[in-house]
Amino acid sequence: MAINVSDVVVRDAQGAERRLGEWAGQVLLIVNVASRCGFTRQYAGLQTLQDTYGPKGLAVLGFPCNDFGAQEPGTLSEIQEFCSTTYGANFTLFDKVHATGSKTAPYDTLTQAEPAGDVAWNFEKFLVAKDGSVIARYKSNVEPDSAELSAAIEAAIAA
Repeated sequence: MAINVSDVVVRDAQGAERRLGEWAGQVLLIVNVASRCGFTRQYAGLQTLQDTYGPKGLAVLGFPCNDFGAQEPGTLSEIQEFCSTTYGANFTLFDKVHATGSKTAPYDTLTQAEPAGDVAWNFEKFLVAKDGSVIARYKSNVEPDSAELSAAIEAAIAA
């Protein structure tokens, strides 16, 4: 069974509840992010994906997460400032979440998608089709600029 995130409710950076279905018709790349991780440099690549594919229908959605090595201890405003000044990242960031243990949205739903299971580390990526169905999952070591991820995004946008 395909997992669909359209009805998942998350909190945006202002604390307001938002349904992921608000992005229906766009391809989503949902990423649990952290500012003090070995993969933090991926912020730049994620912003490049947003800049490159955003006009074609991609939305990169970042969910700060402090579950792995306490690598995202800051407040949301500190995180936003860091992302903007250090990496020029201005893709959409949401309120902090839990991607493991007692998971919070959207990870309580995303981790049911095949291959099911907990998020292993920061910067794990979930690719979501225009209809809200989860179509792929990429581990932290898959770089945003990898040919594998770019091809999957292009295919999802074209679908």
